Formats: sequence, structure tokens, C-alpha cells
Amino acid sequence: MAAVLGRVAELPALLALCRSPLVRRWDPAAPGRALEWGRYFQHLHGRCRARPRLREALGRRLRRAQPRPPALGFSALGRCPELLGLALLENRALPPAACRRLLRCLLLPASGAEPPGLALLARRKAAARLLEPPRRPGDTEPRVRAEAQLLLGRLREEEEEQEEEQERARWLCGVLERLPPPRAFAVVAAALALLGAGDGEQDGSGPDGDGFCAGLLLSWLLGNLERFSAFCLCLPGSLLASLAGHYPQLSRAYLDLLSGWGSHLHYDPLQGRWVKSCLEKAELSWEELRERFSCLCRGSALLREQTQAALKLLKTRDGDFEVRGLSVWTDLLMEVEE
Repeated sequence: MAAVLGRVAELPALLALCRSPLVRRWDPAAPGRALEWGRYFQHLHGRCRARPRLREALGRRLRRAQPRPPALGFSALGRCPELLGLALLENRALPPAACRRLLRCLLLPASGAEPPGLALLARRKAAARLLEPPRRPGDTEPRVRAEAQLLLGRLREEEEEQEEEQERARWLCGVLERLPPPRAFAVVAAALALLGAGDGEQDGSGPDGDGFCAGLLLSWLLGNLERFSAFCLCLPGSLLASLAGHYPQLSRAYLDLLSGWGSHLHYDPLQGRWVKSCLEKAELSWEELRERFSCLCRGSALLREQTQAALKLLKTRDGDFEVRGLSVWTDLLMEVEE
């Protein structure tokens, strides 16, 4: 067992090597040897998957071997041929002869069967990058949608492996933090939209799997107020209203955020309009805030009622004025009820 644990601990280093410039020294046979190690780890995954104690020991040893996130978990052992093959395919330092041998290994495996994981990756990557259809107003960018579907697929794999909740959360956080924030927010929003519309299910895992994926994504998003604030500033009000209609916990947090932003507006009688009282804290202008609340009120009947109830409560707390220019909540409520 000690020897097996030692080999597993070498996987992060092998994957890093496949991504590094050092592969320029590889001979044509080296990629084949790397894929052989990948198949060994995949076989080990199949042998230990139904044995919780072994699975936990292998996952723990693998995590200890990685200095920084995103950490590979036990489920990564089952995808080792794909992980190593994709790392080498994307590494431009790989010599031409070694690259040709790698392609032969991937396209013409010894068993004569096509490697399904790599074929699926290739099809999705081609669809995302080369076959993008013309966009219609309001459509999700095809590449973002493809990335969201890939993310949901990996989250479902994590659920099937039955690993610890904290490990799944660490994995998701590590993956999303590798993307620029606007891109990460767009992918998360697209994934939540797919789940909310019932389109995220592609592999038969059912509603429970969708609930698991949505829960992880919402925990990542709502677990940090600064992150959630940036998410809401980055995305259009119509998309946020659509997500709020599907996820009550998101709608509550979004309304609280809008309420906080609105409290930093004050009425300027000389200009005859609401302006930012503190430029550092008031994230939205009056026009932007009105548009966000209007989008919420154009949503479902339940979301409209929830939004109006929140505005009425804020209006009451602010003095329950019925005249414009005295309370931002009075004015917003009049705007959305017109």
C-alpha cells in the first residue's frame, strides 16, 4: 500500500511536467509512457472506487502532494489519461515526432477502441471554438455555455465520487479562481441558468444532481459578499432577475444588496434627481438601480411580490412618505408600480 500511495503522490508532478517546457527533450516514446501511467491510475481508481477507506487514503495522499489549489481529488485518478493527454496536446513545447506519436496513441489505441473521454473533450472544444452560431440578443455566448456545461459535468462526477463536501468546495473554488472574475461570473451564471431552465441535465443524473450542482455554485457565490457584489455588478439586470426567479436564496441576497446600494443615494433638489452621496459606496446610479428593480418586477408573480414587499418595508422604515424626493424607496416603488 505504501508503494501505491507513493506512486499516487507523483501524479501532480507528472501532470505539471506534461504542461512544462521540459517536454521539448522528450523522445517519441515518452508520451506513450505518460499515457501508460494515466491508464495505471485509472485502473487504480476503478479498483478502489467502491472501497471508502482506500479511496479516502488515496485522496488524502494526493491532496498532500499538491502545494496549491486547485487540488486534484480521488476522482481525478479516473480521468488521468484525459488529463495527461490534454496537457500534452496543449503543450507547444512537445517535439513534432513526440506529438505525432501522441496523436497515434490517442486516435489508434492498442485495444482498437476510441478513447471516449478525449473524443468528448475534442468535440466540445471544437463546438465551442469553431462552430459558434450567430448570436441573438440576450443569448448566452456559446463558449460560455459550453464551459458551463463542462463545469456541470465535472460537478456531477464529483458528486458520484461521494467525496467530502469541503473537498468539492475547494475544487470548485480553485477552478473558478483560475479564471478572470468576469469570465468566472459569466460561467457560473450560465451554469445556474442551465440548471434553472432544466437544460443542464445531459447525463441522466436527475433533479438531485442538479440540486447538488446548484448548491455548490450558490455556496461559492453567496459565501463571500465582495464576490457576490462583483457578480451582480458584472451581469445585466435581466439575467440576474432570471436567476433570482429560480433561486430564492439568490433573490434574497440580491434584494439585500440593492437595498444597501440604494441607501447611498440622496436627493439633489438643484438637479431634481437622486445622486450618489458617497462615490466609494454607491455602486449604482438612480437610473441603474431603477432598472434593476424594474427587471425584478417583470419576472414571475412571486418575484414581483417579493420585490414590492421589500420596497414597501424599506419605504415604511424610511418614514412612509407618499411624496417624491423624500425617500428613494418611495420613488422606486412608484416607478415599479406604474
